Amino acid sequence: MQTRSETPATIGGALRSAWRSTALRVSVSAALLVLLFRLLPLDDVWGALTGVGATLWLAAIAAYLSAHLLGVVKWRLLVNTAGAALPRMDAVRCYYLGLFGNTFLPSVVGGDLIRAGAALRRVRSREALVLGSLVDRVQDMLALAAVAGIGALLLPTALDDRSRRVFGMFALAGIAFGGIVLLALRLLPGRRFPLRFRRRLVRIRAAYRALSRRPRALIGAVLLGMLLQLAMIALSAWLGSLVGLVVPFQVWLFVWPLAKIAATVPLTQGGLGVREAALAALFAPFGVEPALAVTASLAFQFALISGGLTGGVLYVLMGRMRGATGTAAAPVMTPGSLTRPHARL
Repeated sequence: MQTRSETPATIGGALRSAWRSTALRVSVSAALLVLLFRLLPLDDVWGALTGVGATLWLAAIAAYLSAHLLGVVKWRLLVNTAGAALPRMDAVRCYYLGLFGNTFLPSVVGGDLIRAGAALRRVRSREALVLGSLVDRVQDMLALAAVAGIGALLLPTALDDRSRRVFGMFALAGIAFGGIVLLALRLLPGRRFPLRFRRRLVRIRAAYRALSRRPRALIGAVLLGMLLQLAMIALSAWLGSLVGLVVPFQVWLFVWPLAKIAATVPLTQGGLGVREAALAALFAPFGVEPALAVTASLAFQFALISGGLTGGVLYVLMGRMRGATGTAAAPVMTPGSLTRPHARL
């Protein structure tokens, strides 16, 4: 029997809402880019981008996808430590689908949802998958903040006292948010909720305990996250040098993470437009012309979008290969079995 939430009218309304939301984000991105190009010399920007040869663009896309294998290892480490038992090839396939989703959804969080949704039928515990994915995203944000902090420490004269205070407030807010989430998972009074929700809460708590009992896995995930962000910064710096933006690497360490955090705000399509404006503003104190900063950002955006589209193609191709081998999905883990998770790392 079809429930009310599954009626054609409701589904049609949800689709129309999604299309309107996408159209709005695309419009905001286009408006920001038009504004930037009206203020900047478009011919110079276009000339710098077209001056990069096709071979170098292909190398950048390959480097982007290869670096994200660190992200695959990190994500799988976290979800499997929580008890998901996600197979290796499924992790690669679903992760690259998440990169594809990042291209079309408002922020990286949307890509995370696509990635987790694709993996739901391939794990033993959906709650472990969700919790591990949430921890993965929180750790990514903490890794960005940590890398930006390292950049700030390496540039003591580039920040005034006010900028240091603002950066410190953001760092404290992030630490406080993470602490509140962990405390809530530990102290949430489950008996006040319906039985069905309590069962899910038991599984989530079991996954949380599995994670907390493996501090080495958490530390390893943090280090992998920082390595991934450093790889993305190195790729951005290399692409920036190809279009003429040459600054010390420690400047990239400080500027790039902050611009990426700004781009996660779900106002534009994949952060397009926001990242460019943020980089132009953040590079300004270091004597970088806005046109050059925007050009370097667009170069990375090209690698990001092309890499995301390639990730979608890889998802399809790997799915066909998987179907040809007849690999079966992992069985769903029962609530009791989550108390003794056996992570396949």
